[in-house]
Parts: sequence; C-alpha cells; structure tokens
Amino acid sequence: MRRIDAIGIAFGIFLAGGVVYFIFQAAGLDYLSAGIWTQTLLVGGLLGWLLTYLFRVFTQKMTYNQQLQDYEEAVLQKRLEEMTPEELAKLQAEVEEEKQKQTKNKS
Repeated sequence: MRRIDAIGIAFGIFLAGGVVYFIFQAAGLDYLSAGIWTQTLLVGGLLGWLLTYLFRVFTQKMTYNQQLQDYEEAVLQKRLEEMTPEELAKLQAEVEEEKQKQTKNKS
C-alpha cells in the first residue's frame, strides 16, 4: 500500500464519521449522543479490523507470507526442472534413505 492510499483511507474514514454523525443528528439524537454513537461505531470498526488482522497474522495468511511461499515453491520447481534424470534419481534415493532413517528412529 502506498502512502497516498493510506492517507486516502484515513480521510475517507474521517468523512464517514462526519456523515454518520449528521445521520444520527438527523435521526433525532442530540449532538452529544450522536457524537458518542459515532465514536462507538468507529472504535467498533477499528477493533473489528484489528481482530481480522491479528487472525491473518496468527494463521500466516498475510500477503508477504503467501508471496514468500509461492517464491520458494517456484524456485524449487525450477531447480527440479533443470535437474538431469541421474540427479533426480540420486535425489530420490537420498529422500528414501532419509525416510527409512526417520522410521527407524521412531520405532
């Protein structure tokens, strides 16, 4: 996200708060109650966004994590495609050997 995008979002939220305030006043609330309810909605929205953000952090569904995982998979795939059949057979033998060692250690 660019800096101008963040400024635009902040300005949009500021304007939305003003619109909600005037809607509450038009609905019959006095200026104090309209302000309290507007702040309640804005803080509730902020907390809701924060909870979704924390959920994405703890489940590692962030954009950066996904891009890193996609990059690592692409690099490994490219390396596998560049290997000769002999190198692939050697790698497969090493993997099988490791699997056998792990099953022996578990027993």
